[in-house]
Amino acid sequence: MSRKVAVILSGCGVYDGSEIHEAVSILIALDKRKAQITCLAPDIPQVTTVNHRTKEKETHPRNVLTEAARIARGKIADLASANAADFDAAILPGGFGAAINLCSFAADGANCKVEPSVEKFLLAMHNAGKPVGLACIAPVLAAAVFGRQGMNPELTIGTDAGAADKLRQMGAKHQDRSPTDVCVDARNKIVTTPCYMTAAGPWEVFQGADKLVEEVLKLA
Repeated sequence: MSRKVAVILSGCGVYDGSEIHEAVSILIALDKRKAQITCLAPDIPQVTTVNHRTKEKETHPRNVLTEAARIARGKIADLASANAADFDAAILPGGFGAAINLCSFAADGANCKVEPSVEKFLLAMHNAGKPVGLACIAPVLAAAVFGRQGMNPELTIGTDAGAADKLRQMGAKHQDRSPTDVCVDARNKIVTTPCYMTAAGPWEVFQGADKLVEEVLKLA
């Protein structure tokens, strides 16, 4: 039976939104397995906007949902209106948007706050026994949401000792992984992979994303 999967985006572009290689790799891996994909994003302003050519911050505002629609080819919905009961699984690609738009990890580290619609949806998925997959820096969301609930999730963001320590401060257990490998927390139904936290290029990213999707769908 075809699984219904929510892909939660945080904008468009590695420096202020979803990492595009990771997001597209996840979408391809899901489509390869005939999953029914729904892209979602919170309808909120981006915390910052970055010129991806010059790497400089820009002053004009952008909206997370509007920018994420670029990756979704326009087929996207507001996360706040989504019902976890309509999905079998959820997957979140990385990119700096996960750490600034979906939560405040980039600014606040282990004391970060999670965007309300993101936290509500992730908790609803977990409470319904449905799996969640997270790539690159996005596992900080699982640490913030599930670690603080006392669930002790097992996660990976690769081999970055500083980020791993912050995950532990939020109640998670960190496991070092290579960019093409995954960490599967079967008890909590959480799957994570490093992607561009350690990957050298798109091929390594795709391999990790493909394994992430495979393991998430096994748990669904």
